[in-house]
Formats: sequence, structure tokens, C-alpha cells
Amino acid sequence: MTTPALLPLSGRRIPPRNLGPSSSSSFPHHRATLRLSEKFILLLILSAFITLCFGAFFFLPDSSKHKRFDLGLEDVLIPHVDAGEGGKNAGGYLIHGQGRDPHRHREEEERLRNKIRADHEKALEEAKEKLQKSRDEIQAEIQTEKNKIVKGLKNKSSKPLPPVPVPNLVGINSGDPVDPDIREKRDKIKEMMKHAWDNYRQYGWGHNELKPIARKGHSTNIFGNSQLGATIVDALDTLYIMGLHDEFKEGQEWIDNHLDFSVNSEVSVFEVNIRFIGGLLAAYYLSGQEVFKLKAVQLAGKLIPAFNTPTGIPWAMVNLKSGVGRNWGWASAGSSILSEFGTLHMEFVHLSYLTGNPVYYDKVMHIRKLLQKMDRPNGLYPNYLNPRTGRWGQHHTSMGGLGDSFYEYLLKAWLMSDKMDMEARKMYDDAIEAIEKHLIRKSNGGLTFIGEWKNGHLERKMGHLTCFAGGLFALGADGSRDDKAGHYLQLGAEIAHTCHESYDRTTLKLGPEAFKFDGGVEAVAVRQNEKYYILRPEAIDKYCRVSGGFSGVKDVYSSAPTYDDVQQSFFLAETLKYLYLLFSNDDLLPLDHWVFNTEAHPLPVLHLANTTLSGNHAYR
Repeated sequence: MTTPALLPLSGRRIPPRNLGPSSSSSFPHHRATLRLSEKFILLLILSAFITLCFGAFFFLPDSSKHKRFDLGLEDVLIPHVDAGEGGKNAGGYLIHGQGRDPHRHREEEERLRNKIRADHEKALEEAKEKLQKSRDEIQAEIQTEKNKIVKGLKNKSSKPLPPVPVPNLVGINSGDPVDPDIREKRDKIKEMMKHAWDNYRQYGWGHNELKPIARKGHSTNIFGNSQLGATIVDALDTLYIMGLHDEFKEGQEWIDNHLDFSVNSEVSVFEVNIRFIGGLLAAYYLSGQEVFKLKAVQLAGKLIPAFNTPTGIPWAMVNLKSGVGRNWGWASAGSSILSEFGTLHMEFVHLSYLTGNPVYYDKVMHIRKLLQKMDRPNGLYPNYLNPRTGRWGQHHTSMGGLGDSFYEYLLKAWLMSDKMDMEARKMYDDAIEAIEKHLIRKSNGGLTFIGEWKNGHLERKMGHLTCFAGGLFALGADGSRDDKAGHYLQLGAEIAHTCHESYDRTTLKLGPEAFKFDGGVEAVAVRQNEKYYILRPEAIDKYCRVSGGFSGVKDVYSSAPTYDDVQQSFFLAETLKYLYLLFSNDDLLPLDHWVFNTEAHPLPVLHLANTTLSGNHAYR
């Protein structure tokens, strides 16, 4: 059975080539729009004229004192019959109202009014019918033009990618445990996944995430202002691994028909990469469905403009439509974040592998080369790097938020290359040695923790996100320098124990966001804003389950917890997947053939020693 130490808990960083159509492809749509606009203007003029005439009729004076109004002489001049001289008709006309009997005049006027009213009502009905018909015709033309454009874009985006040799996808077996107690636990986790998915399907479908108590959709600024179905994409591979194939098919159909990246929306490059590109690539490798590969490549083209900086270090955010990028306003001196620009390697290497296009590989390798050339204070990587100047920002180093998955991807680049990428391995080993020397300490109570280095001193605080390091050290033990495998296995176990204590010392047995090691306070959160838990990969059913799904809690030390009312997409992607794998046999996804990205999306090991990308061997 897979052990927890061999499954590093993916961190979740919290900040508190465009493959789309060319501009010329939109010209037919503009011409159609111009034709339709002219029709609307003419129809509006016709409608206004009819309304004016009809209204004028009702505002006419109703007495014999009124004056003539011109609607045509035939309607206004009334035939006059002279009764004089033999009673012969003298012919001629009288101006309406002159020389007439008042009573007869009113009758004639009323008759005329009725005639005009009837004519106008008939004309108005005919105009309404024509207007409605024209609206229907216009709508039909609009839909026709829209269908043509969508079909053209789909045909363009569906152009087959060059064939590549499929990796040896060992695994994808049932992983059924023999022990009935373990099987029962695994079935329980599968039921939790169904509960989370079914409620999202009912109350938040198409939205990025779910508010399980309010029972409606939810989103955050990392996804911009568009509904991209983040939970659907993030959950796909978990559904597949658990054998929930009907639910997987639902997600696939939504992605095929509704997932559109041509939106005016500013998104996090890092989050969209690990959740969307990682999720789509994993779904493709697991199921073989081409739509997932095509969507991943489309989205990658939208992220490439983020690298248009003087240094090649990407912006934190990019607008999917305009390609304009920027960094978080709170980041030190306009800097990009280490854990964000340093967590692209796995997905981008696979993109180049699948497309034959070296641009993705070149972008991430350029980042690596730049980092290798830079001086590092005490051998540590600060969390902030300015993409304009290429200089470090504030000297703050952490294995928790802002830094965590950078170190994870150094090790996993080596693993994903079938242990051929020795450059990545060296960077990982150097970084871990510096971290062990400057950040890892023992508390007075004997707990091993990883602190944070800030401007020359160590802060004795460990973040919840840092807990992934226990699994990281264990995973990196194999292949470590100087035969120190045993040392790193032990160090990983000590870190895992400390994190367990941070859970065990709370009322709800759920870990806080950060915990201190000052004086007599150990592995306990002190600040109120560090006492929350947001469904990161640990056990949760008792206190986080609500009728509409699962929710994070605001205070893990309270016996009556209040909820944040957010079912994070990574809860389905990471938390439930890792729990399910812990209670499955190792043959479900063998770790010597699969590597999990930081969002827990499995990607196959690539044997690229002899593959040339951008003129250089991918791995040396």
C-alpha cells in the first residue's frame, strides 16, 4: 500500500504563440453586424413613424372648433350635394365644417375618425407582424453567422497535433485493497467525492467553485471574471481514477462544448497552469480523449504572452484575450513569485513533447538558466524576483507559501525525466542543503520545524503549506548525495510528525494555516487569521462536511466551528485523490511511472534522453 511519505502533499500557494484566431478571421462577423445594424435602424424609423401618426390621431380636438388637418384631400374634403334647382347635383366640395349641419358634421367626423382608426390599427398590426418577422429573421441571421464563426474556430483549433509516441502508461488498475477494513475506508472516500461532485453539479455547474452552504457558484480573482469550470477540470482525473466514469463523461462533455479561453479575463498564470493545463493533460493521458490535449494546447498559447518581460520571468497574471500581463500589487517591489514562475516546468515540458513545439520547453529552461546565474543569499532562493530588472526583491525565503512548489518541481523534473535531468537534481540538492542549514530547527519540545528566513533572521513559524516537505524529503531520499537517503527519510518523518502535532493540538483535529514555536507555544496558531483550515489534503469528513458539499472552517480551535462556505476545486483534485491513493494498492498509479504535479494531476515519466528540443538535448 502506498505510504503517506511517498505521496508529497501538494502545496497550495495563496497570494494573501497565441493559438486563438487572427484578427482577420473576425471580418465576416463585422460585415454581418453592419448589415444587421442597418436593418434595425430602418425598422426603428418605420416604427416611430407609425407611432407618431397613430398618436396624433388621438390628440385631435373633439369639437366643431377644430381646424383642418392634412391627411390627404380625399379624406378631408367632403362631397357636397346641392339640393337646389331641380335637386340636381351641382357637384363640388365644401371645406369640412363650413355650411354644414352641426349634427351631420359630427356624424361625418365620427365616421371619418372610425375609418382612420380602423386603417391605422390595421396598418399597425401589419407593421408589428413585419417587425416581428424581421426580428426573427435578424436573430436567425445572427445565429447563422455565430455558428459559422464558432465552427470556423473549432475547425481551426481542432487541427490535429503531430503524433508522438505515447509514454508507457503503466498502471490505471483498480488498486483494490485485499483488507476489507482498508477497502471500507477507500469506499468512504469515494462516497465523499460523489458528495462533493454531485452538489457542485447541482448548484455550481460551470462556475469555478461551489459555495456549499449558500448552494451557488463561487470564484476568486485567480480565475479572473470568467466562469471556466475550474472544479470540472480539476476533478476529471480523480473521477477517472475512482472509476466514476459517468461523472467523468459529464465533465468531458462540458469541456468539449463550453470551455472557452477566448475571454477578456485576467487570470493567475500559475493557478491556471497547475489546475487547468495539468488537469487537462492528466485527463488526456488517462483517457486518451484528444479534446483534453487540444484544450491544454489552446490554453497554453494564451499564457505564453505572460513571458514577454525583459528577463523572461513571467508575470503573475495575464489577460487571456489581450495578452497583457502584470504582477500582484502586494508583491515586493513589483516582483514575480518564486513558487509561481518556478512551478511551470512539468506541464510545459509535456506540452512541447505532445506538440513538437519547443517554445514551452524553452520558456521554462530559460527561467532555470537565469536562476542558476544569480547570486543567492546564504544559498537560499528568495521568494521575490523582479521580472524587469532580474534582481531579487525582499530577502524572504520560505518552504511554505510563496516558495514551496519551486523546490517540489526541481525534484520532480528529475523524476519525470526518468532521473536523467541531473541539472535539476543538483539545483534541488543545493537548495535542500541550504534550507537544512538555515531554516530547519528543533523546538524546545523536540519538534523539528522549518522556519522562514526574513532579512537576515529566522522566524520560528511554520506554515501549513510547508507540511508537504515531509513527503518531499522522503521522495528525494533516493538519489541524494553522500548516501544520505536514511538521513532524509528520517528528516521527512520528523517534519510529518510536527505537522501531525499541529493537527492533534486543535479542537477539531484539523491543522491551522500557520503555527509558532516561541517559548512554551509549539505547533499552535497564535493569530486569529492563522487558525483557519481550507480543505487542504488531510482528513475532513466530521467537521467540514455540510449538506451542500464540503467547506473550510474559520477556527480549528473552536468546538462550534464557523464555515468559510467555499468548496475549493483542489479539494477534489488533491485532497480526495491522495486519500483514495493512500487506501489503494500501489498498482493503481505506480510512482516509478507517474509523477504528480503540485495540483496532484498525474503525468507520465518521459524518456527524453535522446529527444532534441530547441537544438539541445532535453535532459543530459
